[in-house]
Amino acid sequence: MFNSLELTGRASTHVREVPELGCILHSVAVPRALAMHAAARVAGIEIAIVSSFRDFERQVAIWNAKYRGVRPLLGRDGRALAPAQMSESALIDAILIWSALPGASRHHWGTDIDVIDRAAVGADYRAQLVPAEFDRHGPFARLDAWLAANMATFGFFRPYTTERGGVQPEPWHLSFAPVAQTALAALTPEVLTAALATSALCGREAVLARLPEIHARYVTAIDPPPL
Repeated sequence: MFNSLELTGRASTHVREVPELGCILHSVAVPRALAMHAAARVAGIEIAIVSSFRDFERQVAIWNAKYRGVRPLLGRDGRALAPAQMSESALIDAILIWSALPGASRHHWGTDIDVIDRAAVGADYRAQLVPAEFDRHGPFARLDAWLAANMATFGFFRPYTTERGGVQPEPWHLSFAPVAQTALAALTPEVLTAALATSALCGREAVLARLPEIHARYVTAIDPPPL
């Protein structure tokens, strides 16, 4: 279903634009995403996809901006960190809490989306994508409950629900299981090494030295989809 370039975001031959949703998705996921969107609308929820397919170079740009302190770097508690005061290893771990390693982002597959409920907020609301927005007092509490009850019907699940010492819980992050599980199994440390070896990634050598550990902790340590 994927070749190594598609798996690591260095090709986009597996995805297509979805004008109805304003995003780019894996072609197999499109009908189910449209069906989920329509079902949610019946319940008064307007699912807006704020992030979908993201290529390798875009992920490198996000990573490097955080590494250099150009883009905010947050700890597990949501507080700002100072990259210049951190060791390289600590800096890498801090980036990985909220941002995937280029080549290892699930968004490369076109199966994963970040969602909000546009009907629950004003037109000028800028989503922060923080857990507080999805708790029972947050603006997306209804969306959170609706997804918990219905998303599996359409093949979606949340890979980052439980605190596992890797990626922080992300209630806004949905994944299309029938395709994503295939991609995850194919994304080995060897495939990642090949993608990163000649990249312009900041801290590349340190990342490559730790890649088996990073792969186990931040790539494969997810909440599995329901049976």
